[in-house]
Amino acid sequence: MTRVTGIGGVFFKARDPKALGAWYRTHLGIDVQPWGGAAFESSGASETTAWSLFAHDTEHFAPSAAPFMVNYRVADLHALLATLRSEGVTVLEKVDESEYGRFGWVIDPEGNKVELWEPPAAGGR
Repeated sequence: MTRVTGIGGVFFKARDPKALGAWYRTHLGIDVQPWGGAAFESSGASETTAWSLFAHDTEHFAPSAAPFMVNYRVADLHALLATLRSEGVTVLEKVDESEYGRFGWVIDPEGNKVELWEPPAAGGR
């Protein structure tokens, strides 16, 4: 079974997301968009990697206390979540499905929340 196929995104907390985004734009050339992040195109591939800042008090990373969350691209979210459950991994019950794809979450052994993302079929975002 194919599990992770790439990194879909890196997300982290900031005390002032707008100011930090401006710093990254100015000093590192990251094209931070109004939604608070940027998308990087892989050279020669049709896959993108998101980079995004969140407010320091966001609940999006809960139940993890870590100031970051990594999003991993997967081929079949539901099958992988079922496999991970059978392996004893802590899998959060919530699964989000939207035009951006399917999202599920697991907690690693150190308490970090990990996001698993199945991109939409070709023709989607």
